[in-house]
Parts: sequence; structure tokens; C-alpha cells
Amino acid sequence: MIEAPMDEALDSFTEHQPRARAALAAALAAGPAHAYLFRGPRGAGKRAAARAFAAEILAIGAEDPDDARRRALLDPSPHPDLVWLAPTGAQHMVEAVREQVIRAASYRPFEGGRRVFVLEAAEAMRDESQNALLKTLEEPPAFAHLLLLSSEPEALLETISSRCQPVDFAPLPLAAIEAELGGEGPEAEAAARLCAGDAELARFLLDERGKKLRAAALSLAAPTARAPWKSLLKAAEDVGADAEAEARSALEEDKEAGVKRSAREMADEAKRVGRRRRTETLDLGLALSASWFRDVAVLTEGAAEVVHNRDRLQQLRAAGEGVEAQVARRAAELVQDTRRRLDLNVSEELALEALCYRLEEVAG
Repeated sequence: MIEAPMDEALDSFTEHQPRARAALAAALAAGPAHAYLFRGPRGAGKRAAARAFAAEILAIGAEDPDDARRRALLDPSPHPDLVWLAPTGAQHMVEAVREQVIRAASYRPFEGGRRVFVLEAAEAMRDESQNALLKTLEEPPAFAHLLLLSSEPEALLETISSRCQPVDFAPLPLAAIEAELGGEGPEAEAAARLCAGDAELARFLLDERGKKLRAAALSLAAPTARAPWKSLLKAAEDVGADAEAEARSALEEDKEAGVKRSAREMADEAKRVGRRRRTETLDLGLALSASWFRDVAVLTEGAAEVVHNRDRLQQLRAAGEGVEAQVARRAAELVQDTRRRLDLNVSEELALEALCYRLEEVAG
């Protein structure tokens, strides 16, 4: 058990997540369980909340609770009983999960009475890793606590999810995103509205790559644009190439630190990261395009207060001249249908080209 005032340390990390805060505060008051699944969208604060929760767990029974908490809150943390594992590339390495979590969980704490293991992006574990982790979740040492963080909990095996106490995180409210962006003006406001509660996505939309992607996405609605789908594909490819290069660099650093991987394994892993990022970016581009058509519809109906693309009201009004709201809504439906089609691994370029022709027909 810990004193109630210590629970208040979670406030700054869960300010906009009252449900998660209540669950974590109750856990600290009753004594933390051995496994939790923090689930919710990206950018909702799972990572910060997990670090704060881990710090409170490690403070329990520590010789100097304040010092234990302070060290656990540092990123990266020097606390020897806090293990934080994030995937390098698209997936967690099987060996890393086995050595740094499963095997390490059997070792007694270096100080205090508890150890905490955090698995960031838990959905990136291969089935082999998840199955290996299952025994640790079923029969954990009394001093071990596992925190699994996931933006895609449906990708986890049911046997894993069912053995963890869920802590749910909701998308951040609009005001919280705007405050986190720290900027004012229509562009920041638009990014906050377009990100659907994902602070990381909002920041991406404001950097150069995000701006290029958004411009390419909106070109799908431009009647004079020539082969606009090619611009969208190129923007997604550029983001994917950057992600591949970043993953390759991180893998090289791991190799220099002693992680054993062949050159081919590193190249394949970096390529997987790039492909995944490219696919996610292309889907985001289509989502931005659908949002544009949705804004045309609501603006046509006089609901300017709910427009997402706040920085382009003039263009939206021009696009909506002489257009019925139901036509704009039909265009948004076509874009969303294409997003679903891409999930079926159809040819991306052909699907996007077909979408543009269908949009022309609707507009015509």
C-alpha cells in the first residue's frame, strides 16, 4: 500500500485521461497487479502514464522513495529495476523479449522490492515472443510487474490480453492537442482537428513531410490536377524511405552495441519498417482527402464551426460553390471505400487511379 498523496503524482501524466487515472490510482491504492495492458490510440499519453505508474511502483518499499521515483521518471531511466523495451524497426526482436523481459523477470530486484518491465508497442511482438511471454504472465514472480502498451490491442493474442488488466486511454481532446502543439493560428488548429486525438499525428501534419502529404491528398479533390494519385503515392514513398533510413541507422547502432544481426536481417527489417510506414502514410493521405470532402459538405450546410481544415476555409467555400452536400458526402464515401480496398492488398496505383475517375464522375 502507498499513501494517497503519492497517487497524485499521476495527475500531470493523465490529466486528460480521467478513466485511466482512476484505474491506475485504484491499482496503487490496492497494490499493483502483475500485468497491465495500456490500450488506446497513439499520442494519447500511454507512454508517459506508464513511466509515472512504473515510478510509483518502484517507490513502494524503496529505501528512498523520492529518489527511486525521480530516477524512474528519467528517460532513459538509470533505475536498475526498470526495463523499458521498445521495438527497433517494425517488430520486437524475439531474443530481446526473451533476454530483457522473460529471463530478466526471474532475477530479484537490485534495490527495493519490485521490478517493472515495460513493453512499448506490444503489438509489434511476433507470435513466438507472445507465446514465450505467456508463462511469465501466468506465473510471474511476486516482485515482477509487466506493463504492455499497445495502440493496436487487437493484434495481441487473446491469451496475452486476457492475462493483463486493461487500462483504457481515449483520444486526446481538441484543447489538449492544441495546447501540446504550443502554436496558434489556423494551421495548428487544423492539425489538431485532423489528427483525431493523436498528438503524434498532429505534429507530423505540421512538419514538411506532413504538409507535402496533405497537399497531395487534397489534390485528389482538385478538378484540374493531372494524375493526382501519383503525387499521393510519391509523398507516401518519401515518408517510407525516411522511415527505412532511420530504422537502418538504429539497427546499425544496435549492432555496434553488441546486438547480433546479419546484414541481410538488418536490411530486411529496415525494409519492413519502410513498407509499413509507407502503407500507414498512404492510408493517412486518403483519410485527409475524405476529411476535405466531408468539410465541403458541412460547410455547404452552414456548419463552419465543425470544419476540420480550418486553415483553408476560402478554398473550401470555392470548392463547395454549386455543389450539393450529398455529392460531397458521396465523394468522401468513395475515398473511404478505397481505403478498405487497399486493406485487401489490391494494386495501390490502380485503386487510386480508379478512385480519381470515380470522383470525376461524381463531380460531373
